[in-house]
Amino acid sequence: MKSLVLSLMILLPILGFSQIGIGTTTPTATLDVNGDFRIRTTTSNTRETAAKDSIMVVDALGNVQRISAKKVIESHLKTFIKGGFVSGSPATISLSILANSYTTIPFNTIEFDTNSEYNTTTNTFTAKQPGIYSVYVAIKANPGLVAASDFGVAVFKNGVINAKESYINVQLLGININPPNRSIQTLMQLNTGDTISFKGYSGGVITVGILTSGDESYFTIHQVR
Repeated sequence: MKSLVLSLMILLPILGFSQIGIGTTTPTATLDVNGDFRIRTTTSNTRETAAKDSIMVVDALGNVQRISAKKVIESHLKTFIKGGFVSGSPATISLSILANSYTTIPFNTIEFDTNSEYNTTTNTFTAKQPGIYSVYVAIKANPGLVAASDFGVAVFKNGVINAKESYINVQLLGININPPNRSIQTLMQLNTGDTISFKGYSGGVITVGILTSGDESYFTIHQVR
């Protein structure tokens, strides 16, 4: 009897730190199953909020782990963003543009951003997942703008122009012949890490005041597939 107790005392520490392999002779976890896994019965859980706590997932190596259900859902949320200028900003923001050049439009606030993809410091959107995106931007210049050359707005993808709208702002006897608004609606195919930015354009050297009202100067980005 004493020898049996002694043997158990020796084996217990080993069993406590051992790994069990089913279908493998080289287990890498406390229980390593190489093959199908089946649970015949489970205890019913009547607490509906339990699913919000966490769910079990399997990674690429077959490891079973627990993760917040919220994180799983959010990782597959499509992009929906609307941004503009900070409320209480000056009525206009001055944008200085050199001839035949582009200057970043400093949209610095977000109304909503489901995947946290727009950086208000760099004024840049960075895609977190590949897909087709609908992009819209609108700006309104000070109605008193008179430009002897093109003035407009452009959308850049990865630092390269993707779409642009520009034309000359003309007045006749103090009356605007064309509107001071510029806007673009376009579709883009993006990969993870691709960027989008918005810039003002001018064919000549100008300093233009962009109205900061949220219903006149803003942008939207949403993933369509």
